[in-house]
Amino acid sequence: MSVLTQEARGRTQTRPGPLAWLLVLGIVLAALNLRTAVTSVGPVLDHISAGLGMSGAGVGLLTTLPVLIFATVGAVTPAMARKAGDHRLLLLALLALGAGLLIRAMVDSAEVFLFSSALALSGGAVGNVLIPTLIKRHFPGRAGTMTTVYTTALAVGTMLAAAATVPIERAADGNWHVALGVWAALAAVAALPWLVLLRAEPESTGARALGMRTLLRSRLAWAVAAYFGTQSMVAYIMFGFLPTILTDGGLTTGQAGLLLGVFTAISIPVSLIVPSVAEKFSDQRPVVAAFVVFYVTGFLGLWLAPAAWAWLFVVLVGIGMGSFPLALTMLALRTRTPEATAALSAFGQSAGYLIAGAGPLVVGVMHEATGGWTAPFALLFAVVAVQLAVGWYAGRSRYLEDERALAR
Repeated sequence: MSVLTQEARGRTQTRPGPLAWLLVLGIVLAALNLRTAVTSVGPVLDHISAGLGMSGAGVGLLTTLPVLIFATVGAVTPAMARKAGDHRLLLLALLALGAGLLIRAMVDSAEVFLFSSALALSGGAVGNVLIPTLIKRHFPGRAGTMTTVYTTALAVGTMLAAAATVPIERAADGNWHVALGVWAALAAVAALPWLVLLRAEPESTGARALGMRTLLRSRLAWAVAAYFGTQSMVAYIMFGFLPTILTDGGLTTGQAGLLLGVFTAISIPVSLIVPSVAEKFSDQRPVVAAFVVFYVTGFLGLWLAPAAWAWLFVVLVGIGMGSFPLALTMLALRTRTPEATAALSAFGQSAGYLIAGAGPLVVGVMHEATGGWTAPFALLFAVVAVQLAVGWYAGRSRYLEDERALAR
């Protein structure tokens, strides 16, 4: 397998030659696929569970799998990348993603469905960690622009799978197998550029790899992980409970569903703006604080007057969700080398998803125990307060490699 020559690496970093454009295409197509295994299931979950005879425990495991897989597989991705190479590993990840999506669309066994879902999610978990690394490696001078491209494609793919799965099922005469299987074709298309890019596997910079034990001593790594985790927790809570909050506040189910769609769609324009804006400043703390203001204002409105101005409050919270592309941008802005970006990406996302996974469960228990939304909103305000604190630390201009704890 050949590697990038010095001249080829320069072209990817300075001027948009054919290789650079192929990399951009590969990143966009890969990003479109990273959440299809997750968001295509929810709209037809009732049909899946009925068709497979899945127990309540099985449904619970299926909905928890994304957090578990993203955390565990993401943690070992840098080690796999060092052995296989970034391009080859991303190609294998997309093939695993497509295979898992195809298998689960063809089976009538709950156990095989869960296993193939885990396979597909594993491919997505690898992509989560690898793409920020590829951006840092190939486009070090355009990290904000390329993170904009990446997060926007990720948002489009997330919304597309959520919005199109039911119409596809209806067009297929109610066949959920077809509705899930079409997403395997998208993964197959995404793999094509990386087949070509196998011949352009980049050389290592020779920088020292940072292991998980090393990152456990890093305050900056923990701040980034906590920031990623708190924004993910808010996202999971909102996606899971926003319709119920709105209907309990006086809206119809149709209105609540429409506003959930608006909430999801806002992520696209936000993803277009945030990384490029964040990159222009060495200090991202003002951006961190701005998103907290949007969150707090939106949550107060949804809590105290959800029916009167529901659309406004949903939009405000949706803008606050710009903390997600900001968290991904920080992975590149807080590191000097692709190797450090890979380590921080793996650590931040793995620990972050584990932190986030508890949110929906705790909110569900609180709501059931109290019969209202005061306690869940109190939790949300507390999570946002933590997000401000850790984001204030992570947003300051500094680099992971410069920490004294890592220099020992």
